[in-house]
Amino acid sequence: MSTRVAAALLLLLATFAPTHSSDDLIDKICKTTPFYEFCEASLRPLSPENATSIAAAMATVVLRNMTDTLGFIQSQIRRSRDPAAERALAECAELYRPVVKFNIPQAIDAMRRGDLGFAVYVIGDAEKQADACQKGFSAAGDDDDGSTAALTARNKLLKDLCDLAIAVLKSLMKGG
Repeated sequence: MSTRVAAALLLLLATFAPTHSSDDLIDKICKTTPFYEFCEASLRPLSPENATSIAAAMATVVLRNMTDTLGFIQSQIRRSRDPAAERALAECAELYRPVVKFNIPQAIDAMRRGDLGFAVYVIGDAEKQADACQKGFSAAGDDDDGSTAALTARNKLLKDLCDLAIAVLKSLMKGG
């Protein structure tokens, strides 16, 4: 019976040990950011195991949200009946497309190589693209179907995610 207990304990330790150290690292890094709860909520589901995977996980969250927002923009272009809104949406798509297809994937690769400075630059640029989209779309005027509010909320989330990713990366650069 003691052999079974020992085996069960070893299984439990093997199951929970990596998660615990990962949890401690996530907690430590998230405490250095201005968005502790947001950081925790973004990283915990991904279960990154070390500093490099935490950085890549943050960039992956940014990439997923930017990809989703680009899809939303493209669907709004197809539905739009207002030429000014359609132009503004098309400009947003042009801002997002290279970030989704090239920039963020390059930042993730750079993180895996340990080049966090490049990743900070790229994610900062992605944030600027979300801001530019918002400014251009807001200038096009209001809509009746709520797509302006929806895109505004998506752009704000992306700005916050980029700010968070940059804070995580800077924390890691300092040895966070």
